[in-house]
Amino acid sequence: MTPGTTDAVDTPRKAPTRQNDRGGHSAVRVPRWLSRPPARTRKPPVPVAPNELRWWSGVVWLLLSALLLGFVGHVVVLGALQQARSQSQLYQELRSNLAQAIVPLGQLDGDSNPTPAGTPIALIQIPSLGISEVVVEGTTGDDLRMGPGHRRDTVLPGQQGTSVIFGRQAAYGGTFRDLGRLQPGDAITVTTGQGVGTFEVFGIRRAGDLLPTPLDSGQGRLELVTGDGPALAPTGALHVDATLTSEVRETPSRVFTSAVLAESELAMQPDADSGLPTLFWLQWLVVASIAVRWLLRTWGGAQAWIVGVPTLLALGAAAADSAIGMLPNLL
Repeated sequence: MTPGTTDAVDTPRKAPTRQNDRGGHSAVRVPRWLSRPPARTRKPPVPVAPNELRWWSGVVWLLLSALLLGFVGHVVVLGALQQARSQSQLYQELRSNLAQAIVPLGQLDGDSNPTPAGTPIALIQIPSLGISEVVVEGTTGDDLRMGPGHRRDTVLPGQQGTSVIFGRQAAYGGTFRDLGRLQPGDAITVTTGQGVGTFEVFGIRRAGDLLPTPLDSGQGRLELVTGDGPALAPTGALHVDATLTSEVRETPSRVFTSAVLAESELAMQPDADSGLPTLFWLQWLVVASIAVRWLLRTWGGAQAWIVGVPTLLALGAAAADSAIGMLPNLL
């Protein structure tokens, strides 16, 4: 080559630089665009103070959820189990009293005192509906939690006159939920301390329908009453009338009439004394909702829900059980 001239050959590229680590091994420097960015540190969540709207919104949500789940669970599950247990105990008591001939036959018991509410007085059976239930004395909401209730100002089934029996439509087992399916001619059997009485259905009526003709002397009739309309939201009362087809039993003298009945013993009426217990349980439910919301902020989700869910459901069921008393007794 001639001095002063440059070579036309390209200058070779430099190989990637290598650096030796402390162990003597060479390491390749990775291009910047291939390197992963450093992980960002997450800031801890800022706790919501109790005076903020979101905090109280959570409390209200917990409260309403507990009430709704408690009400549905109590009506669908716990109430039915409670009624089934009551019926089992009442059946054993009625069976024993029938064997000893100490079942009340009228408005007074064997000691000439008014028959106590909740006393088993009869067994009603409706084969076409699969109903076989013990009837208790009394028609308040508390009485009807155990099963069908006999209105205490009327005669017993099988005696001269009209005997009236109430039953719930949906809650606590909903004993009379299918009462509207009865047809004229269907049979009803009622066992009392005087024996077995048979009845035949002749009519179903609602509010505004014509009343049946008055009874003649020496005749008996049975009137079954329950809620009418959607389940858990009855709009009125449904009445089923049945005439006595068996022998009329001896009828004790009436000691009192409908004038002495409390309003809560009439159809579609709530219990007057259920407001205070409901308020008591609601107060505890509010306290529990606030406590669970606070635990969610301090403990975390899993621990708070493990403690809070059973507590809220138990208090919700108790509040629902008490609140049902503020609803119509035929619910």
